[in-house]
Amino acid sequence: MDLGLRDTVCLVTGSTGGIGLATAGLLRAEGAVVVTTGRSGGDVRADLSRPGEPERVVAETIERHGRLDVLVNNVGGTDIRKLEELTDEDWQASFELNLMSAIRATRAALPGMRGRGSGTIVNVSSTAAKRPSTGMPDYSVMKAAMLSFSRLVADLYAKDGIRCNAVTPGPTATATWLADGGLADQQGDREEVLARVGAGRPLGRLAEPGEIAAVVAFLCSPRASYVTGAAWSADGGTVPIIL
Repeated sequence: MDLGLRDTVCLVTGSTGGIGLATAGLLRAEGAVVVTTGRSGGDVRADLSRPGEPERVVAETIERHGRLDVLVNNVGGTDIRKLEELTDEDWQASFELNLMSAIRATRAALPGMRGRGSGTIVNVSSTAAKRPSTGMPDYSVMKAAMLSFSRLVADLYAKDGIRCNAVTPGPTATATWLADGGLADQQGDREEVLARVGAGRPLGRLAEPGEIAAVVAFLCSPRASYVTGAAWSADGGTVPIIL
């Protein structure tokens, strides 16, 4: 299916690995012009947890390509921690990385999108936003706030031709989970943890990055032109729909 993204200028944050890298690759395969960014590389190197950096990346994208049509706020991360052990500094660091990075990038992108009367924003949240993970308390709270922020942007700027949606992935087979010292290792024997986590999903496994990227790319595209203010689950059936 042609998603209608050819020549669309897209910025994908946190896109040097995992879901972000898969999303960037899929958007490029659809003919989009994609700007990637990360702490260690990408088209624009940046630490988006730092004030001013999301704004700089958006500005450089517009300077290079004349506009920004699509913003994918994907950057984020966490460790396994106990609620009672989290310090104020831990909460602040998670706030800057997992929420303020998206708020700052969105705030920088909105004027240009409003001026053109069109734009698309997709925020990569988490299934932990819908049902908090007891081992990721700060991350769960920040990703829940991202869902509220996504809905707020959708409501405020629909009249300007801007759509904003969120995706809520479950555990995904990326370095975040699989790397040495990653989330699996932090919880015990890696293979046992991964088997247990996979079995906890109705589909019986972790997601592949490309499976999440496919949902993100659809929401970025004109094929989703009547979708805004939504939070799309891509979690293998982990969090049930409440009727």
